[in-house]
Amino acid sequence: MHLSTVILPVHRWHEDGRERWQRAEELGFHTAYTYDHLSWRTFRDGPWFGAIPTLTAAAAATERMRLGTLVTSPNFRHPVTLAKELIALDDISGGRITLGIGAGGSGFDATTLLGNGAEPWTPRARADRFQEFVPLLDRLLSEDSVTYEGAFYSAHQARNIPGCVQRPRLPFAVAATGPRGLKLTARHGQAWVTTGDPKLFDTGTPEESREAIRGQIGRLGAACAEIDRDVAELDKILLTGFTPDRNRPLESLDAFVDFAGRHAELGFTEIVLHAPIPDSDFATDQAVFEKIATEAPAQLG
Repeated sequence: MHLSTVILPVHRWHEDGRERWQRAEELGFHTAYTYDHLSWRTFRDGPWFGAIPTLTAAAAATERMRLGTLVTSPNFRHPVTLAKELIALDDISGGRITLGIGAGGSGFDATTLLGNGAEPWTPRARADRFQEFVPLLDRLLSEDSVTYEGAFYSAHQARNIPGCVQRPRLPFAVAATGPRGLKLTARHGQAWVTTGDPKLFDTGTPEESREAIRGQIGRLGAACAEIDRDVAELDKILLTGFTPDRNRPLESLDAFVDFAGRHAELGFTEIVLHAPIPDSDFATDQAVFEKIATEAPAQLG
C-alpha cells in the first residue's frame, strides 16, 4: 500500500511552503497532492494559493515524489487551458504528475464565477459537465490536435504538442461515487478516489463507513465489467479525514495501522493523509504524523 499526503496551498512559498513539500519527500510519501480550489471552507478568509503554480514550484523543489491535484473540477476549469497547463507541469516535473479530478461541489468554487443572482449548478448539472469534461480532457492530453463541439465545451484545432512526458498521457485519479462518475472512472481512470460516504460523517460509525465504501467499490467493479475492464487495474485511493473516524487514525501509529489495514482489506492501494495545519480541522500532531509516514508503510506491506 502507498502512503501519500495532501499539503493544502495555504503557506507562502518563501516562508515555509517549499520546506513542507521537500519534507514530504524526505518522509517517503508516494505522492503529495494539493486541493485545486479558489478557496475552501474554513480557510476562505486566509491565504490560499493556486494549485498549478504551487505544484510547479513543488516539481522544481523535489526530485522523486509524485505530485498531483486532489481534486480538480469543472467548477472553474476549462479542458483546453487545463490541458496546456498540465502538459507543462508534467514536463517540468519529469513525468511525476497525477491528475485527481472530480465533478466538483457546491462550495465557493461553484459560485465565484457566476453572475449576480445566477443559481449554482445542481448536482445533475455538475455531472452533465463532468461527463463531457473528462473525455475531452483525455483527448487533449493524448492527441496533437483536437477539434470538438459539445453542449458545454468546445475546442477548435487545439494544439498540445509535444504532449505529456507520461504516455499516452498523465494518469487520471477520478473521484466519483455516482453511476455516471463511476462509468467515467472505468473508461478513463487509472485510479479511483473516494472520501467515503458523506452522509455518515456526522452520525455513522467506522463499520458503517467501511460497508458503504465496500458498496462503492462493488459499483465501480460493475461499471468496469460493463466495458470488460478488470477493476483490479485501477488503483483505489482513500482521502482520509472525511469518514466518521475523522482524524482519530492520526492519533497514534497503531491507530493508523489498524485503520489503513482495514481499508486495505477492502482493496485500497493508497491512503492519503492531510499534512497537519494548526488551529484547523487538520490540527494533528506533527511528530505522530511523521512517525506514521516513516514507520507505517513497513507494517502495512
